[in-house]
Amino acid sequence: MMNEMLFPAPPPVLADIAGRSKKFPVRRVFCVGRNYAEHAREMGRDPDREPPFFFTKWAETVVGAGTAIAYPAETRNFHYEGELVVAMGKHGRNLEPERALEHVFGYAAGLDMTRRDLQLDARAQGRPWDVGKNVEQSSPLGLIHPASECGHVHSGAIRLSVNGAIKQQADVRDLIWSVPEVIAFLSKYYALEPGDLIFTGTPAGVGPVLPGDEIRVHIDGLTDLVVTVGPACT
Repeated sequence: MMNEMLFPAPPPVLADIAGRSKKFPVRRVFCVGRNYAEHAREMGRDPDREPPFFFTKWAETVVGAGTAIAYPAETRNFHYEGELVVAMGKHGRNLEPERALEHVFGYAAGLDMTRRDLQLDARAQGRPWDVGKNVEQSSPLGLIHPASECGHVHSGAIRLSVNGAIKQQADVRDLIWSVPEVIAFLSKYYALEPGDLIFTGTPAGVGPVLPGDEIRVHIDGLTDLVVTVGPACT
């Protein structure tokens, strides 16, 4: 039989959309590094407006709100990073910033969970960050709010709390590279497609969590993302 598979293909990763029964099929995950000045400083880097840089994560790292994300193996320093996430809805290549938002489906609150000790060790050795960033369940995603209904997110408070204590607090307008600029820059290197997610960077205040902790990400105009940290992986 032609095209018979050796084993079943994995199911698609589907994200929830606010107020809709239809799901958003996740294609790829792009993340912008050090896109808030104060976070760049706390990571020991110059926050000047250098060209943005990106790393990628598997689609299957995306999990929904309410998930108890497992504390991953081989780390003793598992960090939260609250972020505004852009969900792409149209194909785009070599976009101009002035037209970039036409390709956005919507926005959500998200988390880029990080094995910080492994990331920093890789960085010190000039190696890729994959082992620190591309981790199972490391991209929790809140409800996606369609831009056609909530508008585009240019500003508004972004906050992250752990067990009710605020750890990160900034405004989306503090992004070094704005959402249209990030999309335009990324589209020079990749043909962006419906289903792509872009995590736009995290404010200062990143830090560790432990099993049992509750993490909440708030962005004005969007539904809060709440997850808990589950037991360590076995």
